[in-house]
Amino acid sequence: MNIQDTVAFVTGANGGIGRALVAELLRRGAAKVYAAGRSHEQLAQLVAEGGGKVVPVLLDLTDPAQIEAAARTASDVQLLVNNAGVCEMTGVLSEGADAAARREMEVNYFAPLALSRAFLPVLKRANEATVINILSFLSLVTMPKMGTYSASKSAALALTRSLRAELADQSIAVVASMPVQVDTAMGAWSSDAKVTPAEVATETLDALAEGLDDVFPGEPTKGPAAMFASDPKGLQAYISTVLP
Repeated sequence: MNIQDTVAFVTGANGGIGRALVAELLRRGAAKVYAAGRSHEQLAQLVAEGGGKVVPVLLDLTDPAQIEAAARTASDVQLLVNNAGVCEMTGVLSEGADAAARREMEVNYFAPLALSRAFLPVLKRANEATVINILSFLSLVTMPKMGTYSASKSAALALTRSLRAELADQSIAVVASMPVQVDTAMGAWSSDAKVTPAEVATETLDALAEGLDDVFPGEPTKGPAAMFASDPKGLQAYISTVLP
């Protein structure tokens, strides 16, 4: 898919990866970007920087009615980017795990599911359309320190694969982007090398242009991705040592 002259809808647009995605979409010639988020002030900054091509959308992803309304408002979208996410840094046996898991599943799984369903009629009207799900390398392996988050991202990967299968005959591509820790507020807990938001945006949109299904953006992701391909059990055993 060529970004030139396309219309995109990006959730979590006020966060680090979201802002980078909006900027990269505009750099590649997107005609319009609907920037969805919960902070009016941060969205206003995106609009100010967007050269008249950014449309702010205040959106609570836990509210189905707001999701349906967003799809009606953005009725010209060809590219849906499910980027918003939360991480509670909770092990599955930690105190408060139930509440953390429910919040993560609401934002990381149920919201992309609801958005994909709500925008499907819009995407079907386009000659060419794509859904991009910004996931995590923890969609593939589980880190006990972030056990509930890993579970929500695994669910989101299963959703991505199901969408890809069900939409295969409708000219709607589905792309999964799975970086390791990213240099954002969510990734501040880790002292390891991090992927930059710009790398996530650039390599994800490169994958879209190249017709790839899955992308592992950023140099810090390449090694773990190669190890997962060759020895998934070994990689999981190593990551399992990162306890709450």
